[in-house]
Amino acid sequence: MNAMKNRVQLIGHVGQEPEVKAFDGGKKVANITIATNDYYTNDKGEKVENTEWHKVVAWGKTAEIIEKYVTKGKEIAIDGKLTHRSYDDKDGTKRYVTEVVVNDILLLGK
Repeated sequence: MNAMKNRVQLIGHVGQEPEVKAFDGGKKVANITIATNDYYTNDKGEKVENTEWHKVVAWGKTAEIIEKYVTKGKEIAIDGKLTHRSYDDKDGTKRYVTEVVVNDILLLGK
C-alpha cells in the first residue's frame, strides 16, 4: 500500500521540445510539459474538451531517453510522483512549482 501513497500516471502529448541539462559528473535532467484532455457534456448537451498542462521532470537514464526519443507532440505515458517546491526569482519573489517527477516512461504512438 505504501507504493500508492503518492503516485501519478499520465498519458498525453508533449507540449514543447524537451529542455535537457547536464550537470558535473554527467547526470542529466529533462523538463517537459504534457497535455492531457478530458471531455464532459455541458448544460446545453454540448461535448466540451478540457486540456490540462502538467510540468514533468525526469532524471538520469529517463532524462537520456527523453533527450533521444521524445519530441514536441509525441504521445507518452509516465508514472511518477507529485512534488511541490518553491524558489525565489530574480526579483526576490517567492515562486511555487508543482511537478511530476518521473519514475517510468512509455513511448506511445508512431
